[in-house]
This record gives sequence, structure tokens and C-alpha cells, in this order.
Amino acid sequence: MDQHSAHVLVNLSALRLEVPDYRDTLREAMEAHRANQLDRAEQLYRAVLERHATQPDALHYLGVLQHQRGLSDEGATLIQASLRVTPKHPDAHNNLGNIHKECGRLKEAEACYRQALTCSPGHHHAQNNLAIVLEAQERPEEAFLAYARLLEIAPEYAQGHYLLGLFLRNYAQNIEHVEQSVECFRMAYALDDRNLRALEGMGISLYALNRREEAAQVYRDWLGREPDNPIPRHMLASCGGAETPPRADDAYVRNVFDGFADSFDEQLLKNLGYRAPQVLMETMAAVLNGPNATLHVLDAGCGTGLCGPLLSPYAAHLVGVDLSPGMVEKARARGGYDELAVAELTAYLERHPQQYDLVLSADTLVYFGDLQQVVAAAHAALRPGGWLGFTLEALEALDAADDRVELTPSGRYRHSRRHVQRVLDDAGFTDARIEGDVLRREGGQPVRGWVVRARRASA
Repeated sequence: MDQHSAHVLVNLSALRLEVPDYRDTLREAMEAHRANQLDRAEQLYRAVLERHATQPDALHYLGVLQHQRGLSDEGATLIQASLRVTPKHPDAHNNLGNIHKECGRLKEAEACYRQALTCSPGHHHAQNNLAIVLEAQERPEEAFLAYARLLEIAPEYAQGHYLLGLFLRNYAQNIEHVEQSVECFRMAYALDDRNLRALEGMGISLYALNRREEAAQVYRDWLGREPDNPIPRHMLASCGGAETPPRADDAYVRNVFDGFADSFDEQLLKNLGYRAPQVLMETMAAVLNGPNATLHVLDAGCGTGLCGPLLSPYAAHLVGVDLSPGMVEKARARGGYDELAVAELTAYLERHPQQYDLVLSADTLVYFGDLQQVVAAAHAALRPGGWLGFTLEALEALDAADDRVELTPSGRYRHSRRHVQRVLDDAGFTDARIEGDVLRREGGQPVRGWVVRARRASA
């Protein structure tokens, strides 16, 4: 419930308590909700509804809470019930839209945001969310107008400048759009110096403009202010301003993804071509014995749990592991996992020898340079006959024998096909298949990747 999040809003000032007797209970429920004491908050909301079944605020915020627990359909039903009582409540329309958006129902989400804006034309959260779903529906011209309107409504809204910067870079049709993205990121950071992703975005855009020294200077200045922050240290290396590390530092990955957890799914939603989980599962389905819920499965780098629904039909026991506690909490709320762990991936694999029939890793190994150790650890964690599947960003080498890894300005690594094949061979994998595919879009351009599967030989 961060003020910069486009997710559910819990606004104490919006309470309309028609029955004063409920005031203390409802306020206590809201305070528990904002403190993330969900069990206590639910108990109190239901206590209000036992006395007054149509109390709109209790219905609304209980709906928000149920969505946070992963019970999105129930949450939507509760908010719809609140809107039958107070049909002109913009926050309720916005939160109902958020549920639809996060469940992939983009048309329904758009209608909710438009209704919220009809009720309150200056509702900048609804305007922000409308721009996002228009972009996600591949309507960039309308999305641009919606972002522009957002900054008219809320010119001091740092997140709006940040999102417009991303939009301009992602849909850049000329160099001026990338230059404008730099200014958007600069303004976002000036308005909110906690928005460190704006500095990262500025550096990446400067690099894309071939203004490499300026990009490096952004990270040097950032390091000067925060010498212990791993993000500018890694990003300085990514644009050639420092020695390339063999893999992204744990602290870098943890900090980036903890800060990204609340908007991670939303950003992937905006990244219209993102399809790594689906493409990877299509590849793995060809060698698995159908979705018969018999496998012990590890989602290696589970993030917010996007792969969980795809893996569940195959899993008798599904484990997710991620370095970011914030991401793991989102996966927990999404549900579907039998176990979740916060841990560094290689160390976790090494601690669980011959435990899994399938280890799947979508867009996680892009934070590893040399893949030797993590692939060997995955081999050890698999049972005989088990399968490993993962995606990477592809480094298209002119020489097929070129065994090479490259750190890119995005902070992620790209790998040559030969490097991937070598580390699979060295670890003892067989039946390796490495296929090129487009996994997502970035900066308006397709990002080519490797979709990889390999098998640990049967005993």
C-alpha cells in the first residue's frame, strides 16, 4: 500500500461511516489492514458486516484484503456489492479495476478506471492505471495521451514522470523520444529521491543515446551519495565504467527486486511481449509425461509466482525459491506453492541433492555471468532422469565456437550459445536443446533469448 504503487488503495480519509456505532471497529480494522495484519483486519471487517451486511466501506476494504490474499474473485464480488450501495465511490471503482488488471482482464479494468474518473476526474491513481491498461492492450497513442493527462492532473506525481519515461523509451520512434525519456527520469528523481529506479532508467536511456560517459557519471554520482548501495555499483559496471563482475551481487538482486516487488507484474504486463514462462513451459511440456501432478518441482527464481499456475498441474510438490523477500511474499499471496524459500539459488540447489524431477528458471539466470556453478548445482539437485529448463538473453556470436558472456547496460548478462552448451556438457547433462526465441520487448525492440532444456541422465 505504498503511495507510489498503482495497486490497491486503502484510504482512511475516504471512510463514510453512516452508522456511528461502527466507527471504532472499522477504524481499528483499517489500521490493522494498513499494518498488514490481515487476519485481524478480516476479523474486524466481518464483525462490522455481521451487524450491517451492506456497510460499503467494510465490503470495499474486505474485498481489497481478499484480493491481497489471492482470493481475487471473492474480492471483486465484495467490491461490486459495495458499489451497489455507493455507486459513485471512485476508490472502489479503481480498486475493482486493479483486481481485473492484475487478473489479466484488461477491458474490464479499463471500464472501471474510466468509471472512477467519471466520478472524480482528478483521481490520479485511476488515470495512472488507465494509461497502463491502454498500453497493455497495445493502444500506444491512447496510452500516451493518458500519461500526458496524468501529468496535467498531478504534475508533482513522481511515478507519473517515471512511467512516462519508460513509455517513451519503450515506444521510441526517434532519438528525440529517448532524449525526452531522460528528462522524465530526471524529473521523477527530482520529485522523489527515493525513486532510485528513475536514476537507473536515466542511465540506461543515456547509454542508449550513446552518451556512455554521462550514463557512467549518473552511477558515479549515485555512488558518491550512497557508497554502499549495490545498484549503482553494478550498473556502473554494466555501462563499462568498472570491472565486470562474474555475476550480479546478491545485494544488487535483492535490492532491485525488493524495490520492484509491488509493481513487478504490472511492469511485465506493460512489457507487452513478455512470454518467457509460457515459451519455457511449452518446451518442457514436450518431454514431461503430461500434467499429472506427479513431479517434485522447483521454480528457481520464482519472483512473484508467475510460473506457479503453469507448473502446478505437473507438480505433486511445488517449491519456489527467490533471493528477494519482497518477491517471495508476492508469490505467497498469489498462492499455489507448497513451500517458498528466500535464498541464493546456487546455494539452495547445492543444499538439496537429488530432490527434484524438474528445475525451471524463467529469466533468472540472466543475473549470472559464467553459468558453470549454477548449472552444475542444478544437475546435482535433480533426480536421475530429471529435467532442467531455463531462459537467457542471447548473445548472437559471429563465430559459433565463441564461448562468451557479456554484461549489458540493462544490468543483465547475455550468453552465447556455445557457452550454454559447454556448461551443460561439463555438468553432465544430456539431450540438450537450445532454441532461439523472442522472450519480450525492451526499448521498442524484441529481445532475443535462448530457451534451454536438458536432462540429467538416468541412473
